[in-house]
Amino acid sequence: MNKLIDLSNKKSAAVSLVFKRFLIDEIDWKERFILILGQRGAGKTTLLLQRMKQVKSGVYLSLDDIYFEANRLITEIEKLYDEGFRSFYLDEVHRYKSWARDLKNAYDNYPDIQLIVTGSSILELRKGREDLSRRAAVYTLPGLSFREFIHLQKGLEIQSLSLEDIIKEHQALANQISDRIDVLKAFQEYNRLGYYPFFKEGLRTYHQKLRESTNLVLDVDITLYEDLNASTVRNMKKLIYVLSQSVPFVPNISKLSKKLDIPRNTILRLLDLLERAGVLALLRSHAQGVSYLQKPEKIYLHNPNLLYLFSDEGPSTGNLRETFFYNQLQVKYSVTTSRFADFLVDKTWTFEVGGPSKTDEQIRGVPNAYIAADKIEEGRGRRIPLWLFGFLY
Repeated sequence: MNKLIDLSNKKSAAVSLVFKRFLIDEIDWKERFILILGQRGAGKTTLLLQRMKQVKSGVYLSLDDIYFEANRLITEIEKLYDEGFRSFYLDEVHRYKSWARDLKNAYDNYPDIQLIVTGSSILELRKGREDLSRRAAVYTLPGLSFREFIHLQKGLEIQSLSLEDIIKEHQALANQISDRIDVLKAFQEYNRLGYYPFFKEGLRTYHQKLRESTNLVLDVDITLYEDLNASTVRNMKKLIYVLSQSVPFVPNISKLSKKLDIPRNTILRLLDLLERAGVLALLRSHAQGVSYLQKPEKIYLHNPNLLYLFSDEGPSTGNLRETFFYNQLQVKYSVTTSRFADFLVDKTWTFEVGGPSKTDEQIRGVPNAYIAADKIEEGRGRRIPLWLFGFLY
């Protein structure tokens, strides 16, 4: 146990507070049970350690440590409780088989403790008898926004914007930002290698690490958690390859089923898992009450960096633009298909995404409709710079 405490102290001492993710200020830290979900590499561990360092209390335990192969989490919490600890920062809980049961028991048996937990985005809180959905305050940590990338990479801190701010004042806002940085150059960098914070470990090895991380998601996170057999894993990888060659993909599930020799419902289940794991992003015609058995209208890779990873000849410009827009907007807003353009946001705003010469002919007469235009530093009227939508979080 002393070894666990020593390791916790070392981890906390080593973490920097210079750059913090947006979510650290949005979490209600008074909650007794906080669950932070997110993709591998999004920065969940750093956020956890930063919070512990800020409040100067608690103990950090990583559940993927080999120590927990032979020791129960609930037993260690009991021992640490007797030592006076009341805040437990538990990392990578999805790597620990009895995570749901032990967290439920700790929460119910020790009403004066706080559990701050991170896990894979594939976690299902209502699985089995240990229903944690009513106990936990759940948050999701996405990868870096374009705004956060600028802060981390360039040292330039700019406050986040609401969509209403961008729509009403985009010209002034774009001018203020582009006066401080070569925003179009930074935007290209971000789309290629800026979504995951580990780009700071080295730009040359970034895509290699991203490939390794993505393979771990498929081979470890999804496979072990969902108890998939080898055949299903191979089918999942075949599906990703087929989709990645033509994203955004307008799915014909029956054709996909025949092409891959996979049952229709299996394809829909795999799409759901890949979306939850942060590999794909599924665009639907409505956001509420969606079952995985309902086919999506379009299939995207989750973020622009993955387009560079999976595409054999580099991503098409149109795909890159739409993927960026959908990825950034869906963190704070409901994004669905539009009858008139590419996207409908919060059932209110219609957006067509395009290049610098894109006209508004397609959205003429449509209320609250705008062009998100790439490769322009500033817009005018209903033409808004695409990059500015990267400042929403």
